[in-house]
Amino acid sequence: MSTKFCLLFVILLLPCVQGIAQPATRQLGLQEVIALAQEQSAVAHQVETSRENSYWQWRSFKSDYKPQLKLAGILPDFSRTINPVTQPDGTTEFKPVSINNAELGLSMSQVISATGGTIFVNSVMQRFDDFNSNQTRYNGNPAIIGIEQPLFAYNDLAWAKKIEPLRYQESQRQYLEEREKIAVTATKLYFDLLLAQTNQSIASKNLANNDTLYQIADEKYKLGRLSKNDLLQLRLAVLNAELAMAQAALDQQTAALALKTYIGMKDTDQLQLKTPEEVPATIVTPDIALAEARKNRKEDINFRRRLLEAESEVAKAKGDNGLNANLFATFGLTDRGSNFTDIYRTPDNQQRARLGFSMPIMDWGRQRSIYKVAEMNRQLVQYTVDQDEATFEQAVLTQVNQYNTLKARITTTAEADAIAQERYDIAKNTFVIGRISITDLNIALSEKDQARRAHITSLSEFWKAHYNLRQLTLYDFEQQQAIMANFE
Repeated sequence: MSTKFCLLFVILLLPCVQGIAQPATRQLGLQEVIALAQEQSAVAHQVETSRENSYWQWRSFKSDYKPQLKLAGILPDFSRTINPVTQPDGTTEFKPVSINNAELGLSMSQVISATGGTIFVNSVMQRFDDFNSNQTRYNGNPAIIGIEQPLFAYNDLAWAKKIEPLRYQESQRQYLEEREKIAVTATKLYFDLLLAQTNQSIASKNLANNDTLYQIADEKYKLGRLSKNDLLQLRLAVLNAELAMAQAALDQQTAALALKTYIGMKDTDQLQLKTPEEVPATIVTPDIALAEARKNRKEDINFRRRLLEAESEVAKAKGDNGLNANLFATFGLTDRGSNFTDIYRTPDNQQRARLGFSMPIMDWGRQRSIYKVAEMNRQLVQYTVDQDEATFEQAVLTQVNQYNTLKARITTTAEADAIAQERYDIAKNTFVIGRISITDLNIALSEKDQARRAHITSLSEFWKAHYNLRQLTLYDFEQQQAIMANFE
């Protein structure tokens, strides 16, 4: 009695245990998978980090044109040693020296981007201590204003002010393109799994149908109404369906793991994907797509930046190989004393001016060669940019044509899928009553499976084309607006 009770308890508990052990099934649509990929995938984190890196590079560039305040000093510089000391009669004696030097300076500078120069204001204080003679001396410059200005030289500040804003804008659009690229990859993996699940569903249904037909055929064979050849053919169909079922299950597990890994899903839930049958009704014209691509993509900015960089190299070659001069001038206050306050009581004026120059006289054509190389590089960049621009436009137009063609194909494949399914149902029922051969049934089965896979494939190709077009244009054709992001 006890054994029967335990067995009954296990039988009643088993479905509950199996229900607990079975992982939950999570249904996801294409848009949900793309949102997850753009939010939490490893690639999304990489793209976000690259965007932040570009942002801080831009901040660093802008700070170069702001006033710079710097405090510098030497506290202390102590020395205790024996040094040679020249005596009044010209002889040298070695005497112990114990001294300390201290210096503290505050400076503010500001670059002049229009000329490439720098203006600055300095304040410096120095203290000297001689511990052997117990003396302290001060020397200082309460305020010095000066300018350092290159003349006739290449002005990297002015060129950087033209190029770096373009580079930052390019990085912003690159960020948007990378996010759309994530959508393209997620779409591919989504349909890889959806097709695997479709194949698994087809294999499961085929196995059930073939098994049912085999059971019916076996009864007919026993009654002498079916040949053994047809019976064996149905048995072979069952075995093939079992093999297809096992392969479909393996493919489904592999595709699910690939999708989960990419979008950053760490749970053990089974995924059940929805078939995105509804496609956008928007008609995409080549002219609009090309205009939006030129306006929104990074290519237009990239072309301008590359041409400016080439122009910059020409200007550098010209400026660095001719007459170069540098002006340095300061005006300020200075004094010395035995006390710190002596520096600020009646300081003296201090002026300094220096003009240096360099000019090649004979360089055996070096200056001309460097300049011609820069000129040729500029022409090469111009030709390359022209080719890249034509290639980019061709890619956009090709993608528009592909998008429209694939969109029209979906209606055809959907109708073919429905017809093939209905034809198979009719063929199966007709076979049961013995009016068609097993060969005709297998043909209907094969056409049904091919039509279903063809429809899923056409949806896959369309949605990949859809997101490829978004990436190429950075334009949302459904919402009729450019794809934007908050970069603050």
